[in-house]
Amino acid sequence: MDSATIRKKFLKFFEERGHAVVSSSSLVPDDPSVLLTTAGMQQFKPYYTGEGDAMRDFGSLNTVSIQKSFRTSDIDEVGDETHLTFFEMLGNFSFGYKPGEPRSPKEGYFKEEAIKLAHEFITKEMGFPISYVTIFEGSDSVPKDEESRRIWQSLGVKDIREEGIEDNFWGPTGNAGPCGPTTEIYCENSAGGKAEIWNIVFNEFFFPGSRAELLSGASGEKLEKLKTPGVDTGMGLERLAMIAQNKKNIFETDLFAPLMELLPPEVEIRHRRIIVDHLRGLTFLLADGVRPSNKEAGYILRRLMRRAFVYEKTYNISVHVFNAIIHDIVHEYGEFYAELIEGNDAIREEFKKEREIFAKASNMGLKELKKRYPGPGGELIRVKPIDAFIANQHVGKEAADLHQTFGLPVEIIREYLEGNFYKFDETEFNEEVERAYRAHQEVSRAGVEKKFGGHGLVLDTGELKAGSEEELKIVTRLHTATHLLNAALHKVLGDSVEQRGSDITAERTRFDFLFPRKLTDEEIQKIEESVNYAIEKDFPMMIEEVPLEEAKKSGALFFYKGHYPERVKVYTVGNDSDIFSKELCGGPHVTHTGEIGRFKITKEESSSAGVRRIRAVVE
Repeated sequence: MDSATIRKKFLKFFEERGHAVVSSSSLVPDDPSVLLTTAGMQQFKPYYTGEGDAMRDFGSLNTVSIQKSFRTSDIDEVGDETHLTFFEMLGNFSFGYKPGEPRSPKEGYFKEEAIKLAHEFITKEMGFPISYVTIFEGSDSVPKDEESRRIWQSLGVKDIREEGIEDNFWGPTGNAGPCGPTTEIYCENSAGGKAEIWNIVFNEFFFPGSRAELLSGASGEKLEKLKTPGVDTGMGLERLAMIAQNKKNIFETDLFAPLMELLPPEVEIRHRRIIVDHLRGLTFLLADGVRPSNKEAGYILRRLMRRAFVYEKTYNISVHVFNAIIHDIVHEYGEFYAELIEGNDAIREEFKKEREIFAKASNMGLKELKKRYPGPGGELIRVKPIDAFIANQHVGKEAADLHQTFGLPVEIIREYLEGNFYKFDETEFNEEVERAYRAHQEVSRAGVEKKFGGHGLVLDTGELKAGSEEELKIVTRLHTATHLLNAALHKVLGDSVEQRGSDITAERTRFDFLFPRKLTDEEIQKIEESVNYAIEKDFPMMIEEVPLEEAKKSGALFFYKGHYPERVKVYTVGNDSDIFSKELCGGPHVTHTGEIGRFKITKEESSSAGVRRIRAVVE
C-alpha cells in the first residue's frame, strides 16, 4: 500500500465516523512559545482549553488531520534508521467529552471510543496485528490507567505493558498547555520492521509550564484538571508506511527510497539518509514562507541547507542531482500539499541563492583555514613524531571563529583539521559558539531597545524584529500597514474576524486571524485595495493615551490574547470625517500613511485550525 493511499484511507475512515477533515497548518505556528509545528495537536490547542468553539468552526467536536511536523531536537540523530526532522503526523482529535451522556458521531468521545477506533483502523482497515500496547503506570499525582487496560483486554489484546511519565504521559507543547496519560500501539512486520506507530493521548489536565518542568517533578502542585477532557492522537506516516510496505526501516519506503536512488552510488548510506531528510524538510519550510537567516526558523532552514551542501561538495555531486530530488519532492507531495506546487519557483530560487552564498563563504573560509592550519608537512613528519604534533595542535576556539566569520560548516572544519593531523576540540568549539551567540544577542537587544525609543520591543521577540536602523524604518512602515490590514479585514470580511497574532520582520508582515475558510481571490483583492486606499489618502497617525476599559469601549481593535496595562495608547488612522482604523498598540508607527508605500499581499494560507494567515510586503 503506497503512502498516498494510506493518507486517503486514514482521512476517509475518520470522516465516515463524524470527524471533520482539517487541513494541515503551517510549519510556522501562531503559538509564540514554539519555533516550529511539532505535532498535530498544536493547531487545536484552543479547543482543549475552551478558548475555541469546535462545533462552530468545524461542525463537529471531532477532527482528523495530516499535519506537517518538524522537530529540531532530532537533527543530529538523522542518519540512523528512525530519526527525521520533517515528518507527517496522522491524527484524530476530540474535544468536549461529556461522560455519561449519549452522543452522536459529531459529539466528543474519550478513552473507550478512541482506543476502539484505533484498534479498528489498525487491525481491519490496515490489516496489521498489534504486537503490544503500553499504558501509563501512574505517578504521585496521576493514578495508573486501569481503564485503558480493561478496554484493550476487551478487544483481545493480551500484551499490555506499563510505562512511566517520560514515555506514557504526553505534553504540554510550548510553555504551557493540555497534557495527559497515553496509550501506545506497537506493530511489527515480517521484514523485521518494528515501531511504536500510534500514540493516543487522553488530555485530562492543563499544565502551566513546559514539559521539562513537568518531568522535573513540579507536576504534583501545578497539574489542573481540564473542564472537558479530550483525545489527541498522533501516528507517523513514515512508520505506518514501513509496516504496511513490509520494510525494515522508514528509508526503504516509497517516501524515501526513490529519492535516495537519485544520489550517486558512492554516497554512503548514512549520508544518503541525511541528504534526503534535509532536502525534504527544507523544501517544506521554504513552501511555508521560511527564508534562510541567522535566527529562529530561518537558522534551522539554513542549517539544513548548508549541511546538504557540505555533502554535495564532499562527494562532488552535480547540482542537477539535488535539483532533481527537490523537483520530485514538490511534485510527489504536491498532490496533497498544494503549497509546494504554488511555491515551486520560489523554492528553487531560494535554494539556488543559498547555494551560491554558501559556495562563496565556504571558499573564503577554506582559504583562511588552510592558511592558519597548513598541516605538519612532509619534512616535519620525518623529523618530529606525528603523535607529538597532534598532541600540541588542538583546535576549538579558533575553529569557532572561522565558523562564525565565514559561515564555514563544522563538518568541513572537522574533516579538514583531522585530515591534516590536527585534533578538533568539539567541546571548546561548541562553548565558544554559544558564548559568542549570547554576547551577540545581548548587544543586539540593547541596541534595538534604544532604537525603538523605549517601546520595549527587542530583537527576536515580540511582534517586531529589526537589527539595524534601515530595518527599523522598514518594519515601522510594515507595522502601520498591519494595522491597516486588520481594519481592512473587518471591512471586507466582517467583525467575526479576530486577530490571532502577527510577526513583522524587514522582509514582510505576517498576520493571523480567526476565519473559517480560505479567502477568495476577489476578497484578497478588495483587502489589498482597501489598505492602499488608506495609504493613498496619506492619513495622519493620531495617538491618544486612555484607560484600558475606555479604549475597548471606544471600538478600538485589540488582540484578545494580549496583556495590556491599565492605561494604553490608541493609534487612530484617519481624520475627523474618515476614520480608517483604531487599535490598541505600543508603536512604533509612521506619522502619515503615505510613508508606507504600495501594500501587496503575497500569500493567504491556513495557519492552524480555523485560523488564516496573510503574508504581505510594502514596496
